[in-house]
Amino acid sequence: MQILNILAPVFLMIGLGAVLQKTAFVSENFLKEANRVTYWLGLPALLFSQLASSFHHAGGAGLMLSAMLVATGLLIAAGYGVVWLLGVPGGAAGTFVQGGFRGNLAFVGLPIIYSLPDSPLAWGVSVRTAAILTVAPMMVFYNTAAVIVLLVSQHTLSWRMVLPFARQLATTPPLLATFAGMGFALAGWELPPAVDKTFAALGDMALPLGLLGVGGSLVTVKLGRAWRQPLAAALLKTALSPLLGWAVGRALGLGAVEMKVLLILMACPTAIVSYTMAVEMKGDEAIASGSIVLSVLTSVVALAVIVGVF
Repeated sequence: MQILNILAPVFLMIGLGAVLQKTAFVSENFLKEANRVTYWLGLPALLFSQLASSFHHAGGAGLMLSAMLVATGLLIAAGYGVVWLLGVPGGAAGTFVQGGFRGNLAFVGLPIIYSLPDSPLAWGVSVRTAAILTVAPMMVFYNTAAVIVLLVSQHTLSWRMVLPFARQLATTPPLLATFAGMGFALAGWELPPAVDKTFAALGDMALPLGLLGVGGSLVTVKLGRAWRQPLAAALLKTALSPLLGWAVGRALGLGAVEMKVLLILMACPTAIVSYTMAVEMKGDEAIASGSIVLSVLTSVVALAVIVGVF
C-alpha cells in the first residue's frame, strides 16, 4: 500500500497528461506551453526560493550529493562502455550516453520525495531540503555533462566548443535560478514576504504541471522501429543507475533515509529535456525519444522496488 500511495499520484498525473494530449481534450500546444511555463517560471521559482532559505544548510546534504555525483560519473563511463559493445555510431553516442544518465529529477524525483514524510535527517536538514540541495547542483552537472557528451559526439574537442557550451548553459532557467538562489543565501539576504509567497505559489505549481507535461510529451515523441539501443539506455538509467548509487552510498556510509532519497533520484526516468537538447544539437532523435518512453516504463519497476524495500 505504501508503494501505491507514494508512486501512484506521480504516475497517474503523467498518465493524465498523456490522456489529455492523446484525446485532444486540450489543444496540441497546451501542455507544451504549460511545460514552458513550468521550465521558465515554476521550477526556477521552486529552486530559487528553496535554496535562498536553506542553502546555508548545504553541508547537511553534502554526502548524498557526493554519492550521486560519483555514481553518475561511473554511469557515464558505463554508458560509453555500452556504446562500444552495441556499436552505437559516433554521432549517436552522445545521445545514448545522455539518455543513460540524465534523470528527470525535478518533475519525477521531487514529487515522489515530497510524498515521503518530511522527517529530519542526521545532519539537521529535512528530507525535502536535502533533496533540493542535491537536485539543484545535480541539474548543473547534468546540463554541463549533457552539453559535453553531445558536442564531443559531433566534434572533436576544441576551443570552438566553448561558445555553444556557454550559450547552452547561459540560457537554462533552472541553472540560473540555482546559482541565483545560492548567491542570495550566501549574501545573507531574505526575500520580502510578498515575493516569498509569490515564489512559493509558483513553486507549488511546478511539480503537478511538470508531471502533466511529461505525460503529454510521451504521447508526442516517436519511439521508432529501432528499440534495442533506446532500451539499453533506459536500463542504464533505471537499473544500473540505482545499483551504482547503492554501492557508492554504502561505501560513503549513507543512512537508510538518505539512501532511499538517493536511489529514488538515481532511478528517475530520462529527462524530457534530453530529447530537445539532442535534437537541437544534432543528436539521434530516435534514441533520444525512445530512451525517454522506455525509461518511464522501466522506472515504475525500479522505483516500486526502492520504495518497497528501502
